[in-house]
Order: sequence, then structure tokens, then C-alpha cells
Amino acid sequence: MIDIRRVFTQVEHIHHEFGPRAQTPLVRGAIAAVLTNPFAGRYEPDILPMMSLLDPVGLEMAHKLHAAMDVPLEQLATYGKGAIVGAAGELEHGALWHVPGGYAMRELLGWKGDRVAYAKGTVDEKKTGQPGNALSIVPSTKKVGAPGATLDVPLTNINASYVRGQFDAIEVRVPGAPAADEIVFILAMSTGYRVHARVGGLLAENIAKWDGLR
Repeated sequence: MIDIRRVFTQVEHIHHEFGPRAQTPLVRGAIAAVLTNPFAGRYEPDILPMMSLLDPVGLEMAHKLHAAMDVPLEQLATYGKGAIVGAAGELEHGALWHVPGGYAMRELLGWKGDRVAYAKGTVDEKKTGQPGNALSIVPSTKKVGAPGATLDVPLTNINASYVRGQFDAIEVRVPGAPAADEIVFILAMSTGYRVHARVGGLLAENIAKWDGLR
């Protein structure tokens, strides 16, 4: 059921946005896997079996993206995910990426909860252990698109979604993909603040004192 045709990785280093040159550039990266869509061209009521099969795909992609970005793990500050479904598929096929894509990055970044319990919506942190990192929800977007379609993948802080200076997005496009019977699954991460962030709000440095919504 899992047939990967291509893996596409992009990394960018942003030195300035027409203002002062940053002391340390912002590093943004994305990785996209182009897979055959086993449900293309038909309606399949039970698509959940594919979700668990995507778990190792997500984990491998997360590690490959980190390696491509070539930064220490502790410098990864934001994450996001997305999917582009080929024209013979449906939007719901892209939703299969929510658990395997999101928790792959969370585990890479040190999350210590129970991913099975989270997936079932029955988590009890007193029983499963308080996660140690990557506490916030992984933002996501998806669409049905033609070959070469672009997707703006949202990025937010890994521990508190309200860090305004780290609200961002990375545009991802795989040339020639997805074909009508394919899906592009995407993971994205960055090292943090927009280069010239200056609109106030919660700072990542103060997350330990923050008890609001994640």
C-alpha cells in the first residue's frame, strides 16, 4: 500500500528581508514524499489502515529533514505539515497524514507522551506521562491539486502556538507531482523567529512561564 516514487527536500537560509542583516540566518526546511494513492479513482469507506502504515514514513522523513537542515536538534523551534492530493483522490486522503506526520516530528523533538492514546483521543497525562517537548499542536493544511501545485505549509512554535514572532509558512512545490493517482505528504520545520519579527506578543524564551493554550 506504501509506494514512494520520489522524495523532495528543500532548505533555505534567510539572511534579511530588506532590513538589517540577521546575525544568525533563519533556516527553514521542508521534505515531501510522493506516494501512490491506493484509493485514487474510487470511494473507499475504510481508509484508516493506511494511517498506521505511514508511521515509519513520517519518522524517516522527520529525521531526513533534520539532517538536511544541518542544525542542532535543540535549535528546531517551529513545525508544520501538509498534503497535496492528486486529482483522482479526495481531500480526506490527505488527512491520513495528521497523526503519522505530526507525531513523527514531535517524537524527533523529544515528546514523551503516548502517541497511541493521543491518536485515539483518550490521553490521560497522569497515566501516560507529561510530554517533555513539542507540546503544541502541529499546524496543518491540505488540498487537491494538479502536478506542480504549491502548498503554503504553516509553521508555529513547537511548545506554544501563540508565539507570534514565529508565525510563518514555507511554500512547497514538487515539480511534476502529484500525478492524479498520487499524494504528496509534507513535513516542515524552522529555527524560529522571522528574521525581522517585531510585532510583539509572547516570546519563545518565556514559554516556561506560559500557562495559556497550546
